[in-house]
Amino acid sequence: MNGSDNISGLHHPQLRGDFSGHALPGTFFFVMGVWWSTKSMLKYVCKKQKKTFYLHSKALFRRAEILEGIALLFMVLLGMAGSLFLPGAPFLTLYKEGHWNQLMAWHHFTMYFFFGLLGVTYILCFTIGSLPFSLIKLMLSNALFVESFVFQIHTHGREMLDIFIHQLLVLASFLAGVVAFMEFLIHNNVLLELLRSSLMLLQGSWFWQIGFVLYPPSGVPKWDLADHDSCMFLAICFCWHYALAYIILGMNYALATWFVKSRCKKLCPSQVKLLKNAEEEQTSEEDM
Repeated sequence: MNGSDNISGLHHPQLRGDFSGHALPGTFFFVMGVWWSTKSMLKYVCKKQKKTFYLHSKALFRRAEILEGIALLFMVLLGMAGSLFLPGAPFLTLYKEGHWNQLMAWHHFTMYFFFGLLGVTYILCFTIGSLPFSLIKLMLSNALFVESFVFQIHTHGREMLDIFIHQLLVLASFLAGVVAFMEFLIHNNVLLELLRSSLMLLQGSWFWQIGFVLYPPSGVPKWDLADHDSCMFLAICFCWHYALAYIILGMNYALATWFVKSRCKKLCPSQVKLLKNAEEEQTSEEDM
């Protein structure tokens, strides 16, 4: 933005895509970031407390992971269907009348497909005992690297501001992929888990920001996609989005601490003893 003149839409060519095409993956990433950060916080606070309660038991943790994989698959299938079958979508037609047909929609479909593989991996790893759990982190890093690669060429030949905001998205997704791969090598590190969650939250909110910049709601002034000052402002805005992610992490930690402590106070001594035995059993399996 550079005053009211630059945002007035003097230079705003017709763009392919729509607001919902960015709001949907933004919601997907944001929800996963909130859930992953909440899960990591609960596990950390539970281990930090001398007592343990039922959320830390092996059976319920396994069921939560399976449900997470199912929810991930559901969101991915919803995104894939929206990319290909909403009005104006390619409807499974990749080549039409001598030309490639809406490749940007196929970019989004490809991103969703690899996250769908992640959902399948979740379910298989927690239902088939012979598969290593670290395979989940490997598939997550692969999905994030594919997302980075696809969106790196997603804006070829488009306006400066359009390219810039997608480059910031690529930066967030690539860093998240690097952190996920580090988790594949270093197991059960809460700092890496929270760093990855913060980058997922950043991706989610930034997808929404891209939607508002490129496809503003009716009645909202359009951005000048050739304005350099708009790029400078959005660089600052990107940092604000990341600060918001850490605020959410802090709120999650406060809520998780309060929840665990309140539940621990309600446990009778016999329950605490049984749950400690379950915790020791799970800890020994994790060490193995």
